[in-house]
Amino acid sequence: MGPGPSDIAPRVLAALASPTVGHLDPYFLKVMDETQQMLRQVFCTKNPLTLAVSGTGSAGMEACVVNLIEPGDRMIVCVNGVFGGRMADVARRAGADVTVLERPYGEIFSSEEIAAAVKKVQPKVLGIVNAETSTGAYQPVEEIAKIVHDAGGLILVDCVTSLGGMPLEVDGWQLDAVYSGTQKCLACPPGLAPVTFSPRAVEAIDKRKTKVASWYLDMTMVKSYWGQDRAYHHTAPINMNYALHEALRAVLEEGLEARFARHLKNHKALKAGLQALGMEYAVAEGQQLPMLNAVKIPAGCDDAKVRGQLLNQFGIEIGGGLGSMKGKVWRIGLMGETSTERNVLLCLAALERCLSDQGIKVTGGAGVAAANEAYRAAAKA
Repeated sequence: MGPGPSDIAPRVLAALASPTVGHLDPYFLKVMDETQQMLRQVFCTKNPLTLAVSGTGSAGMEACVVNLIEPGDRMIVCVNGVFGGRMADVARRAGADVTVLERPYGEIFSSEEIAAAVKKVQPKVLGIVNAETSTGAYQPVEEIAKIVHDAGGLILVDCVTSLGGMPLEVDGWQLDAVYSGTQKCLACPPGLAPVTFSPRAVEAIDKRKTKVASWYLDMTMVKSYWGQDRAYHHTAPINMNYALHEALRAVLEEGLEARFARHLKNHKALKAGLQALGMEYAVAEGQQLPMLNAVKIPAGCDDAKVRGQLLNQFGIEIGGGLGSMKGKVWRIGLMGETSTERNVLLCLAALERCLSDQGIKVTGGAGVAAANEAYRAAAKA
């Protein structure tokens, strides 16, 4: 129940263990085609250039940046957590002239401050994190995309934690380059990075005057392997693609709306339980992610001891804070297969015990009772 990787369904693990075939085997090419089709459904896009980059979510970030950026290009990066900061670092390494917009960890950006920066900088690309895993903050991006487009730029969005767990409309929101990871709400082992590029983004890539800085992540070549040409580029991680294929099947069998509703329902129940235990969220109301709950550590509570007790005594892993939130928050994940009523109730009961052992005064059973009441209310709605 940490910030990822999430639990993996047995059917996905079984797919991972299927016999390995060649990267140009007709069967594997069929798997690639079906994976692309399912990724488009989950991303809610018709973008032809939609595929799984061979690498974790950070490879997806780098792929989007290095394909859109040439040395000297102006880029705005919005930093309100660890992963915004990482995007800025990647952009500088790609030769971008980077302007960083900053907000304190746990806060989000307003459309007004984005518009002012875009007007001043006139960037080729604006990069922003839709779901900041390090803070649990949700950043709306639809209005920001319009601001960037009106200024002639492209918007690049980190959806590592949001894909498959909450609404994400790539075409509807007119997002140009989006990347994610397999190990969060898709409930697949880490190792691939789903990405999608809009026609505007592809046009920008095609008009480059310099080669993409990364040979391995160069979409001008990778797309030929994933496209009809099937031109050899690199040996794909065959079994990881099997796993993603099966994980996407599971997502679509459940249905996106039902999956989003499940994540939200369990978030609300966990939230009710945590608040009943006297705990506060680190992110403002209305800006909290349903799949990543960042809560303030109670005063006088030993961060490491509680997380260690949860893991060693109850088999529950939760995450600590990162950056300026280190030692101040716990990050409790409800992603994909992990997002269940059982896990919510078990976590609350175990956390109550850990807090009591720390000398923190809590009302016995209050967390579980509040969560059960939230579930009863959801069932009646």
